Amino acid sequence: MIDVDEKELIRRAHFLQGLSMRRIARERRHSRHTVRRALEDPGPPVYRRRQPKPRPVLGPYTAVIDQWLVEDQQRPPKQRHTARRIYDRLVAEYGFAGGESTVRQYVRERRPNRPEVVIPLEHDPSEAQVDWGVAQVIMAGRQTSVRLFCFRLCYSQKPFVMAFPTERREAFFAGHVAAFSFIGGVPRRITYDNLPTAVQRILKGGRREEQREFIAFRSHYLFESNFCRPGREGAHEKGLVENLVGFARRNFLVPLPEVDSFEELNALLLARCRASDGRLLADQGRTVREAWEAEQPHLLPLPRFAWPCCTVHVLKSSRSSVVRFEGNRYSVPAGYAGRNVLLRAYVDRVDIAHGERIIASHPRSYNRGQDILDPYHYVPVLQVKPGAFHHAKAVRRYPWPPVFRRALAFLEERHPDGQGVREFLRILALKEEAGEERLGQALELALRYRCLAADAVRHLLHQLGACLFNLAPVPVIICV
Repeated sequence: MIDVDEKELIRRAHFLQGLSMRRIARERRHSRHTVRRALEDPGPPVYRRRQPKPRPVLGPYTAVIDQWLVEDQQRPPKQRHTARRIYDRLVAEYGFAGGESTVRQYVRERRPNRPEVVIPLEHDPSEAQVDWGVAQVIMAGRQTSVRLFCFRLCYSQKPFVMAFPTERREAFFAGHVAAFSFIGGVPRRITYDNLPTAVQRILKGGRREEQREFIAFRSHYLFESNFCRPGREGAHEKGLVENLVGFARRNFLVPLPEVDSFEELNALLLARCRASDGRLLADQGRTVREAWEAEQPHLLPLPRFAWPCCTVHVLKSSRSSVVRFEGNRYSVPAGYAGRNVLLRAYVDRVDIAHGERIIASHPRSYNRGQDILDPYHYVPVLQVKPGAFHHAKAVRRYPWPPVFRRALAFLEERHPDGQGVREFLRILALKEEAGEERLGQALELALRYRCLAADAVRHLLHQLGACLFNLAPVPVIICV
C-alpha cells in the first residue's frame, strides 16, 4: 500500500511526463498493478480488514442474533426484529452486558438498510394522529391477523395501541373512547387519512363529505378533525402515528405474543404503552410522561357519558326465534319470535332489545353461517315439546357446566319415562331469576342431598340468596 505522496509522483510521471506504466514500475520499484491503481484513484489509501474484527463482548451472542434474523424471514415483513428489539431481548433473556450501539453495528452489517429521509416537524399541545395497522399474533393457538388502532399525541408523543378483530365503525369509535380515557382528556385536533369510517367521499378543492355517524361522534367530544391529502403524500402529514404503527409491530409484538383473547392482548399492549413513558424526548429534554403532564391542561375535558360504540339495526326475528345479522343467526327468547327487535352490534358482543329492555346478549361472530344460540331462550317451547330436547341445536351445542350434565343424567336415570327431562326443563326455567352460576351452586347442593327437583332447587336458591345478605339460612328440607 502506498500513500498519497507516492501516488502523486506516479501520476505526474505518467500524465505529465508521458512515462509508461512499465517504466514507472521499474524506476519506482512497484508492481504494475500498484501503478495502475494509483493512476485510477488519487485518493488516500483505504484500509480493508482481511479478517473479521474480534467481538469479545458480542461474540458469544452472534449465533443467537443470526438465528433471530433467519427466523424473521418467515415472519410478516412489518413485524420483524429491529436492532433495538434484539438488544432488549439479549439483555432480558441472556443477561447481555454490552452496549446497544454494538448490537446496532452488527445488525447493520448482517442486514444493511437504507435510512429514510424525514423532515423534522414541531406540534402544538393537544394535537393527535390516528391510524390503523395490521399485525399477526398467536391467539388461542392459531396465528391470527388483528387490526391495531394506533393513537398518538403529537406534543408529548404519548402512544396508545389497541387491538381489534375489525376496522369497522364500532371498533373505530371504541378505540377513540379507550384512547381518550387513557390520556385523560380529548385532543383539540386529530389528524386522519381518508378512512371510509370517517370520510364518505372526497370533493373538489380538498373538501370532504364526512360520514354522519362520525360527525355525531366528533360533536359529542367536540374535537376538530383534519384529513391528509389523498395518496402516499398524505402519509407524511401524520408521520408520528405512521411510525407508531411500525414501532408497535416491531417492539410490542416481536416475537409474536401468544394470548388467549383480545382482552389479554390489549392488556399486554397497554402495559407496553405505559412502559414508554420513561422514553426521553431529545428535542424537549424531558420524558414522554413529563411532556404528557404538561400537555394535559390543554386537552378538552371528557364528556359526562362515553359514546355508545355500536351500530344499530332494526330486524325481525324468525319463527325459529333467531335474528339474522351479517350472515349469522342469533337467538332471542321464544316469546319474541316473529317480532321486530333492535340489534346493537358492539365490537365484542351483540345486544338485542325490545323496547327499552335487552332481551338477549351474545358474543359477536365475525365468521359467516354461524348459529349463536342460547338454550335458555327455548326452554318455554321445550317444556311444551320435551321430545325435541335432545335434538335441539341450541341444547346440543351449548357448553353446559358439568353439574348440569350430572343433574340431567341423575334425573333421567330416576325417571326413564321422560319425566326427568321435563323436571330438568323446570329447573332450567329458574335461570331467568337466579343466573346460571347460582343455579349451578343450587344443583350441587341438590345432588349432594340427592333431592333433585325444581321445587327443591328453588328452595336452595332462596337459601343461597339469604346467605348472600348474611341472613339466617333457611333449614333445608331433605328428600328421602
